Amino acid sequence: MSLELSGVTKHYPGGAVGAENVSLTVEPGDFVGFFGPSGSGKTSLLQIAGLLMDLDSGTVSIDGAQVSGLSESDAADVRRHQLGFVFQTSSLLPLLSAAENVDVALRLLGIGGSAARDAVAAALRAVDMTDRSRHRPDELSGGEQQRAAIARALAHEPRYLFADEPTGELDTATGASVLALLARIASQGTAVVMASHDPAAINYVSRAYFIRDGVLEQPSESALRAWLVEGAEI
Repeated sequence: MSLELSGVTKHYPGGAVGAENVSLTVEPGDFVGFFGPSGSGKTSLLQIAGLLMDLDSGTVSIDGAQVSGLSESDAADVRRHQLGFVFQTSSLLPLLSAAENVDVALRLLGIGGSAARDAVAAALRAVDMTDRSRHRPDELSGGEQQRAAIARALAHEPRYLFADEPTGELDTATGASVLALLARIASQGTAVVMASHDPAAINYVSRAYFIRDGVLEQPSESALRAWLVEGAEI
């Protein structure tokens, strides 16, 4: 069981590079972090792996079955059933409670009734939000909003969770709690793949990569930490 990128390349008009011959395997329990400057390809690689962006060459496979190059409807089916997504902003529906936001996402997948109620309760429990489940987004802190967004992404039990700058709008302490939550989710078997500028994130990921002009590198932890904290060259 694995998500595999093989020789993935993505170039944009004008010469920008999103990915350059990237090969990577992600397995259950992995918490993989992509780090690098803005425009380096972190988000592009995350979106390619999550079937949100087409690639120029190479393949993306799940359990040996190629999922890149699928029709949009087939790719959407893979996303709905096997992948989950968390972004920098929670994008919760403002008039709905945390529980209702999770429930709506399940209903879009055709899951309702007692199955949805059980899944909502389990997802909110997994992110320590049971006590805040009836609160609307404007009644939640930034960290609680992001936890509710993670619950929404987990409710259908995806095998791979993609997180794009999940702590980008959070203070240091709240961001650390979200990173700890993502690490816990990974330890329970849902692989997490994250793009981040957060220096604290290196303390939580199981594998850290640096991306420069679309090229994936695996520097030493000390070199990556120096770049994150001090802007030192890698």
